[in-house]
Amino acid sequence: MIRLRPVGLALLVMLPVSLVAQDVTARLAGRVSPEVRQAVAKIASDAATRGLPVDPLVEKAIEGAAKGVPAVRALEGRLGDASAAVRDAGLTAPDGDVVEGAADALNAGLSASDVRDLVRVSHSPYDPALTLRVAATMAALGVPATQATELVEDAIRAGRSTAELMALPSQVQADIGRGATPEQAAQGLARAAAAGRPAVPPGLEKKGKPANPHRP
Repeated sequence: MIRLRPVGLALLVMLPVSLVAQDVTARLAGRVSPEVRQAVAKIASDAATRGLPVDPLVEKAIEGAAKGVPAVRALEGRLGDASAAVRDAGLTAPDGDVVEGAADALNAGLSASDVRDLVRVSHSPYDPALTLRVAATMAALGVPATQATELVEDAIRAGRSTAELMALPSQVQADIGRGATPEQAAQGLARAAAAGRPAVPPGLEKKGKPANPHRP
Protein backbone atom coordinates (compact mmCIF):
# COMPACT_ATOMS: atom_id res chain seq x y z
CA MET A 1 0.00 0.00 0.00
CA ILE A 2 1.14 3.53 -0.61
CA ARG A 3 2.64 5.44 2.26
CA LEU A 4 0.44 8.52 2.46
CA ARG A 5 2.20 11.80 2.12
CA PRO A 6 2.46 13.34 5.59
CA VAL A 7 0.77 16.63 6.28
CA GLY A 8 4.17 17.94 7.32
CA LEU A 9 5.42 17.93 3.74
CA ALA A 10 2.51 20.03 2.48
CA LEU A 11 3.15 22.51 5.24
CA LEU A 12 6.84 22.67 4.43
CA VAL A 13 6.11 23.26 0.77
CA MET A 14 3.97 26.26 1.69
CA LEU A 15 6.47 27.68 4.13
CA PRO A 16 8.88 30.40 2.98
CA VAL A 17 12.36 28.97 2.66
CA SER A 18 13.50 31.22 5.50
CA LEU A 19 11.13 29.39 7.87
CA VAL A 20 11.95 25.84 6.80
CA ALA A 21 14.91 25.51 9.18
CA GLN A 22 12.78 26.75 12.08
CA ASP A 23 10.03 24.25 11.30
CA VAL A 24 12.46 21.34 10.86
CA THR A 25 14.19 22.24 14.13
CA ALA A 26 10.85 22.14 15.93
CA ARG A 27 9.94 18.76 14.41
CA LEU A 28 13.25 17.23 15.44
CA ALA A 29 13.28 18.65 18.96
CA GLY A 30 13.75 15.86 21.47
CA ARG A 31 14.15 13.22 18.76
CA VAL A 32 17.77 13.74 17.74
CA SER A 33 20.78 15.40 19.31
CA PRO A 34 21.05 19.20 19.14
CA GLU A 35 24.05 18.87 16.79
CA VAL A 36 22.12 16.65 14.38
CA ARG A 37 19.07 18.89 14.61
CA GLN A 38 21.07 21.97 13.68
CA ALA A 39 22.85 20.24 10.79
CA VAL A 40 19.64 18.74 9.37
CA ALA A 41 17.88 22.11 9.57
CA LYS A 42 20.68 23.60 7.45
CA ILE A 43 20.51 20.72 4.95
CA ALA A 44 16.72 21.08 4.76
CA SER A 45 16.97 24.81 4.08
CA ASP A 46 19.44 24.18 1.27
CA ALA A 47 17.15 21.48 -0.15
CA ALA A 48 14.11 23.77 -0.04
CA THR A 49 16.08 26.45 -1.87
CA ARG A 50 16.74 23.89 -4.65
CA GLY A 51 13.06 22.94 -4.81
CA LEU A 52 13.64 19.49 -3.28
CA PRO A 53 11.21 17.75 -0.91
CA VAL A 54 12.17 18.30 2.71
CA ASP A 55 10.03 15.75 4.50
CA PRO A 56 12.20 12.72 3.51
CA LEU A 57 15.19 14.44 5.11
CA VAL A 58 13.33 14.87 8.39
CA GLU A 59 12.21 11.24 8.30
CA LYS A 60 15.75 10.07 7.56
CA ALA A 61 17.09 12.05 10.51
CA ILE A 62 14.50 10.46 12.82
CA GLU A 63 14.86 6.92 11.49
CA GLY A 64 18.63 6.93 11.23
CA ALA A 65 19.63 9.13 14.13
CA ALA A 66 22.39 6.68 14.98
CA LYS A 67 23.96 7.22 11.56
CA GLY A 68 23.89 10.97 12.05
CA VAL A 69 24.10 13.74 9.50
CA PRO A 70 25.95 11.88 6.71
CA ALA A 71 22.86 9.74 5.98
CA VAL A 72 20.70 12.85 5.68
CA ARG A 73 23.27 14.60 3.50
CA ALA A 74 23.51 11.52 1.26
CA LEU A 75 19.73 11.52 0.89
CA GLU A 76 19.76 15.20 -0.07
CA GLY A 77 22.30 14.41 -2.79
CA ARG A 78 20.17 11.53 -4.04
CA LEU A 79 17.06 13.74 -4.08
CA GLY A 80 19.01 16.29 -6.11
CA ASP A 81 20.07 13.63 -8.62
CA ALA A 82 16.50 12.34 -8.74
CA SER A 83 15.09 15.79 -9.36
CA ALA A 84 17.57 16.37 -12.19
CA ALA A 85 16.67 13.05 -13.84
CA VAL A 86 12.94 13.74 -13.58
CA ARG A 87 13.34 17.24 -15.00
CA ASP A 88 15.47 15.88 -17.84
CA ALA A 89 12.55 13.57 -18.65
CA GLY A 90 10.31 16.56 -19.24
CA LEU A 91 8.68 17.25 -15.87
CA THR A 92 9.71 20.85 -15.32
CA ALA A 93 7.99 21.14 -11.93
CA PRO A 94 7.87 17.65 -10.39
CA ASP A 95 6.07 17.25 -7.09
CA GLY A 96 7.80 15.85 -4.04
CA ASP A 97 6.27 12.39 -4.41
CA VAL A 98 7.76 11.94 -7.89
CA VAL A 99 11.17 13.17 -6.78
CA GLU A 100 11.12 10.88 -3.76
CA GLY A 101 10.02 7.95 -5.95
CA ALA A 102 12.93 8.68 -8.28
CA ALA A 103 15.31 8.82 -5.31
CA ASP A 104 14.03 5.43 -4.15
CA ALA A 105 14.65 4.07 -7.65
CA LEU A 106 18.22 5.40 -7.68
CA ASN A 107 18.83 3.97 -4.23
CA ALA A 108 17.58 0.56 -5.43
CA GLY A 109 20.12 0.55 -8.24
CA LEU A 110 18.29 2.10 -11.19
CA SER A 111 20.32 4.56 -13.23
CA ALA A 112 19.36 8.13 -14.02
CA SER A 113 18.66 6.91 -17.55
CA ASP A 114 16.25 4.27 -16.18
CA VAL A 115 14.47 6.95 -14.17
CA ARG A 116 14.16 9.21 -17.20
CA ASP A 117 12.79 6.36 -19.33
CA LEU A 118 10.15 5.46 -16.76
CA VAL A 119 9.02 9.05 -16.31
CA ARG A 120 8.78 9.55 -20.06
CA VAL A 121 6.46 6.57 -20.56
CA SER A 122 4.34 7.33 -17.49
CA HIS A 123 1.61 9.33 -19.15
CA SER A 124 -1.91 9.46 -17.70
CA PRO A 125 -3.39 7.27 -16.27
CA TYR A 126 0.05 6.14 -15.06
CA ASP A 127 1.53 8.08 -12.16
CA PRO A 128 5.33 8.36 -12.50
CA ALA A 129 5.75 8.16 -8.72
CA LEU A 130 3.95 4.81 -8.81
CA THR A 131 5.87 3.38 -11.76
CA LEU A 132 9.19 4.44 -10.22
CA ARG A 133 8.34 2.75 -6.93
CA VAL A 134 7.18 -0.43 -8.66
CA ALA A 135 10.51 -0.68 -10.46
CA ALA A 136 12.41 0.26 -7.30
CA THR A 137 10.63 -2.44 -5.29
CA MET A 138 11.47 -5.11 -7.85
CA ALA A 139 15.10 -3.95 -7.95
CA ALA A 140 15.20 -4.08 -4.15
CA LEU A 141 14.00 -7.69 -4.41
CA GLY A 142 17.02 -8.46 -6.58
CA VAL A 143 15.68 -8.02 -10.12
CA PRO A 144 18.40 -6.42 -12.28
CA ALA A 145 17.65 -2.70 -12.62
CA THR A 146 17.42 -2.72 -16.41
CA GLN A 147 15.13 -5.74 -16.34
CA ALA A 148 12.87 -4.14 -13.70
CA THR A 149 12.66 -0.95 -15.77
CA GLU A 150 11.84 -2.82 -18.98
CA LEU A 151 9.19 -4.92 -17.25
CA VAL A 152 7.36 -1.80 -16.05
CA GLU A 153 7.76 -0.05 -19.42
CA ASP A 154 6.39 -3.08 -21.28
CA ALA A 155 3.41 -3.26 -18.93
CA ILE A 156 2.64 0.41 -19.57
CA ARG A 157 2.97 0.07 -23.33
CA ALA A 158 0.67 -2.97 -23.21
CA GLY A 159 -1.96 -0.87 -21.44
CA ARG A 160 -1.89 -2.88 -18.22
CA SER A 161 -4.02 -1.51 -15.40
CA THR A 162 -2.62 0.23 -12.36
CA ALA A 163 -3.55 -2.83 -10.29
CA GLU A 164 -1.54 -5.04 -12.63
CA LEU A 165 1.48 -2.76 -12.34
CA MET A 166 1.29 -2.77 -8.55
CA ALA A 167 1.04 -6.55 -8.49
CA LEU A 168 4.38 -7.07 -10.25
CA PRO A 169 6.58 -6.93 -7.10
CA SER A 170 4.24 -9.32 -5.27
CA GLN A 171 4.44 -11.76 -8.15
CA VAL A 172 8.22 -11.55 -8.22
CA GLN A 173 8.35 -12.16 -4.49
CA ALA A 174 5.97 -15.13 -4.79
CA ASP A 175 8.12 -16.71 -7.52
CA ILE A 176 11.25 -16.18 -5.44
CA GLY A 177 9.50 -17.97 -2.60
CA ARG A 178 8.96 -20.90 -4.95
CA GLY A 179 12.67 -21.13 -5.68
CA ALA A 180 13.17 -18.85 -8.70
CA THR A 181 15.92 -16.27 -8.82
CA PRO A 182 14.73 -12.64 -9.06
CA GLU A 183 15.88 -12.56 -12.69
CA GLN A 184 14.01 -15.77 -13.51
CA ALA A 185 10.88 -14.43 -11.80
CA ALA A 186 10.99 -11.27 -13.90
CA GLN A 187 11.59 -13.28 -17.06
CA GLY A 188 8.55 -15.39 -16.25
CA LEU A 189 6.39 -12.29 -15.90
CA ALA A 190 7.70 -10.96 -19.21
CA ARG A 191 6.85 -14.24 -20.95
CA ALA A 192 3.38 -14.28 -19.40
CA ALA A 193 2.77 -10.71 -20.58
CA ALA A 194 3.96 -11.55 -24.09
CA ALA A 195 1.58 -14.51 -24.15
CA GLY A 196 -1.30 -12.27 -23.13
CA ARG A 197 -1.94 -13.97 -19.80
CA PRO A 198 -3.47 -11.88 -16.98
CA ALA A 199 -0.85 -9.97 -15.03
CA VAL A 200 -2.79 -10.06 -11.77
CA PRO A 201 -3.45 -13.54 -10.38
CA PRO A 202 -6.48 -13.93 -8.07
CA GLY A 203 -5.82 -12.53 -4.62
CA LEU A 204 -3.11 -10.09 -5.67
CA GLU A 205 -5.38 -7.18 -6.59
CA LYS A 206 -4.52 -4.22 -4.37
CA LYS A 207 -5.31 -0.57 -4.20
CA GLY A 208 -2.82 2.19 -3.61
CA LYS A 209 0.89 2.34 -4.36
CA PRO A 210 3.61 -0.07 -3.35
CA ALA A 211 5.35 0.74 -0.13
CA ASN A 212 8.61 2.59 -0.20
CA PRO A 213 11.14 -0.31 -0.36
CA HIS A 214 13.66 1.54 1.79
CA ARG A 215 11.43 2.43 4.74
CA PRO A 216 10.27 0.21 7.57
